[in-house]
Amino acid sequence: ERLMGELGLHGAQRGKVKRTTIADPQADRPDDLVGRHFCPNAPNMLWVADFTYVSTWSGWVCVAFVTDA
Repeated sequence: ERLMGELGLHGAQRGKVKRTTIADPQADRPDDLVGRHFCPNAPNMLWVADFTYVSTWSGWVCVAFVTDA
């Protein structure tokens, strides 16, 4: 995103963007268990994961990944 922004490029968006999550600023937030120090000095010290939903012709599917940082 940063490099694209520097070049003035934007990803294509088709249709109306639907906001599905609205964060509550008053809600308790979990502790930062990794201290935001994403520089592990050995393999298998820090794992990261993410998932998202993607609309397909067949309906919504969940895309997930887990990787060793």
